[in-house]
Amino acid sequence: MEYQIKAPSKLQASIQLPASKSISNRALILHALSYSAYDIVNLSDCDDTKVMVNALNSDGRNFDIKAAGTAMRFLTAFLSKIVGEWTITGTERMKNRPIKLLVDALNSLGARIEYIEKEGYPPLRIFGSALQGGEISLSGGISSQYISALLMVAPLMEKGLTIHLEGNIISRPYIQLTLQLMEQFGVKANWSGQTIKVLPQEYKPVPFTVESDWSAASYWYQMAALNKDAEIELLGLFKNSLQGDSAVAGLFTQLGITTSYTNKGVLLKKNGNRCTKFNHNFVNEPDLAQTFVVTCVLLNVHFRFSGLQSLKIKETDRIEALCNELRKLGYLINVEGNSVMEWNGERCEPMDHPVINTYEDHRMAMAFAPVALALPQGICIADPEVVSKSYPNFWNDLLKAGFEIKD
Repeated sequence: MEYQIKAPSKLQASIQLPASKSISNRALILHALSYSAYDIVNLSDCDDTKVMVNALNSDGRNFDIKAAGTAMRFLTAFLSKIVGEWTITGTERMKNRPIKLLVDALNSLGARIEYIEKEGYPPLRIFGSALQGGEISLSGGISSQYISALLMVAPLMEKGLTIHLEGNIISRPYIQLTLQLMEQFGVKANWSGQTIKVLPQEYKPVPFTVESDWSAASYWYQMAALNKDAEIELLGLFKNSLQGDSAVAGLFTQLGITTSYTNKGVLLKKNGNRCTKFNHNFVNEPDLAQTFVVTCVLLNVHFRFSGLQSLKIKETDRIEALCNELRKLGYLINVEGNSVMEWNGERCEPMDHPVINTYEDHRMAMAFAPVALALPQGICIADPEVVSKSYPNFWNDLLKAGFEIKD
């Protein structure tokens, strides 16, 4: 299936954003570990959260989490301390996303986890039991989801857990998010320098409401930046957010968008200012990278973006995917190593009727949909249903904002 998308001349909309997937999936694990009887309010309805809910509510022992990376990492750690024998698998892409670092760490802390097919990758067989805990050393450059998975089960380990992070720590806000949510459920940790220490403790059941998703907001910032006359209200966002991707508000000031906070959310307006060169290290906000790469080339803003190393092990190799699809639009992106993307205005001949492939990656679909605002003929997006992974109502919200969408 493909969607042909055409943009309105004026963009005016009030959008209820989806609940944060990052917060929802952490809250579900903490809710389960605290044996809470409270319902989680405003839980995300995206695919990644649905598979977590289904697994945690299941009476079975075999779990298929499909393409949900957070569910794979978080449930692997969770199941390792729940007495019983479990298996966990996913899509073919998930079977090629590495999990060895997390499995090795858990096994060193008293877990027993085996690979069913390929060494270092799902599917897994987990023999759940009490975890001893202790001290481990991990590279700070690994996915924060590995670290978060360990931290959430840490207070229930017999000796607690001390994690020594070595080298540069990527995605620091996501680790901080996990620790802040753990504290809301009654568990305190100490993060000093490169070391995080969690003593044995018990989680406490608490009422909990999930805030809206700043990652989802980024696509509306992108649309505001690409439209000559835009006024967009995004509901459910807060200035003092736990989410690292709330940095999007400050970053988009460089691309001409001002954020005003209201009692309902935020209001986006053009400020008339735009930089000509944009340099940023996305090590703390990797999920925003696709949004900014696409926005900058369409605005003819040259950029150098670093800290992108985790993009290669996401739903797809996002660096390669961005280069492939932007070439269809006539833009040549330079890549240095596995962590830097740069564009200094290099162009090539664009395709007449490009179709953007999405690579089973929700963020590819959402980052390229706003291209419709920059092309008179609009843009065609392949496999648009992938947005269900994090923002199921994305296309309906575009219709609400005046876009035309035909399949």
